[in-house]
Amino acid sequence: MFSTIQKWASFVRFSHTVFALPFALAAMLVAARDHRGWPGWKTFGLILAAMVGARTCAMAFNRIVDRKFDALNPRTKNRHLPAGQISLASAILLCVLSGAGMVAASFFLNPLCFYLSPVALVAVCFYSLTKRFTDYTHVFLGVALALAPIGAWLAVRGADVSTLEIFQMTTLAAAVILWLVGFDIIYALQDYEFDKSHGLRSLVVAWGPQNALAAAFLAHMIMCGLLVGFGFLCGFRLAYLVGWLIILVCLVMEHWIARRRSLNWINNAFFRLNALVGMVFLIVVAAEVIFQGGFKLR
Repeated sequence: MFSTIQKWASFVRFSHTVFALPFALAAMLVAARDHRGWPGWKTFGLILAAMVGARTCAMAFNRIVDRKFDALNPRTKNRHLPAGQISLASAILLCVLSGAGMVAASFFLNPLCFYLSPVALVAVCFYSLTKRFTDYTHVFLGVALALAPIGAWLAVRGADVSTLEIFQMTTLAAAVILWLVGFDIIYALQDYEFDKSHGLRSLVVAWGPQNALAAAFLAHMIMCGLLVGFGFLCGFRLAYLVGWLIILVCLVMEHWIARRRSLNWINNAFFRLNALVGMVFLIVVAAEVIFQGGFKLR
């Protein structure tokens, strides 16, 4: 039983949920600020269910549509579908059921989330097709990930959002897009030769690794600026500033690793440092919201 669960979790890379979830939970905290960040167990549970459902659906869809390329790529040929560990029919069933679960969770949240849930599913799945026709595939993935904090915010507030909240929400979403663009470019370095020879597109293929890395660094620096703007819009103070500095250091380290080390180190830059970025952001936002701005510079 445990090995089966482990196999399916590995199939959809469940551990990578750590990238989207912290930003979604941070958005939930700010949206529920009047209640010290807690929207209630029901809303919290439904947000988690919707998040897991949407990401599982998107990841299963990605594995399904990319299975032929995965079989040809030495780095991915041992993935579950190419290796025959999971059948195509089972993968399709998981994709459909997880998508349905996301829609069902949205139904119990509020009408706005329910009406937008099919649009969100299309957006998060569409990314998997973009490497076939655009160099800006990273932007599409960024938009897909940025729907997480927007969705969590709307799950708490519904249609009752103020103009300030719209600015807060969109600033955070833009920061998430640029964060994703930066680290997905770095991750794409691993497949540069394969993508180039098989007609798959990305900024790494279009601009070359060095130019793409420069673009990734610029995206991350702009992201840091947007995070400053988000903190300003939310009235955050000392705890958020400390967290922002840690995030900046993590991003600089990530780019140093990507430029100075071998491709075998990219997974460290991709997973560990970016997971830390998300967790630090969540922790400092939680501190600011729960303690209601109690951290001040004297």
